[in-house]
Amino acid sequence: MGRWGPDARGPLEQAAVDLCLEYGYAQVTVVAITQRAGFSERTFYRHFADKPEVLFVGFQYFHDNVVNLVASAATSAVPMERVAAAFGQAGAVFQENADRLRQRQKVIDSTPELRARELSKVATLTTAVTEALLQRGVANPVAMLSAEAGTLAFRIAFATWINATGQEDWPRLLWQTLDDIGVVITTSGRPQA
Repeated sequence: MGRWGPDARGPLEQAAVDLCLEYGYAQVTVVAITQRAGFSERTFYRHFADKPEVLFVGFQYFHDNVVNLVASAATSAVPMERVAAAFGQAGAVFQENADRLRQRQKVIDSTPELRARELSKVATLTTAVTEALLQRGVANPVAMLSAEAGTLAFRIAFATWINATGQEDWPRLLWQTLDDIGVVITTSGRPQA
């Protein structure tokens, strides 16, 4: 068995995805994952708190990247532009990892426990983006609305991107989704005063 090292996360994640696609998430154990990847259980738990977390390897990096980009964006940009630009830029890594992300998403989509964890992580990201905007002087509810709309656009665009057969351009797809949200908002019936 391999010792703990920085290169263990990727092989453990790939082993987990492969096994879950072969046998189903519920049938896969941490022992099976570590045996497939060639690492010890101890190594697994040094990298991941539990079995579900192995399927969200890159999410914390993505979360931190989005929040840092929002926090460091020029204050001359309107809040929604800051959020959209952050999601667009942070999502650039999707193209590099398209096949792996599609496999991982198949496992998540087929497992209620993992879908719930994914929603929880997205909610945490929304809160962090809101806080980053508030710390930069954006007033509520604009900060909250910008974070919520940006996260919604991210979720819709990601679902479209992950299911696309071709190599969709991530930033273009995200901005198109934001435009679609704008159309929905402006065309919805508003009661006349």
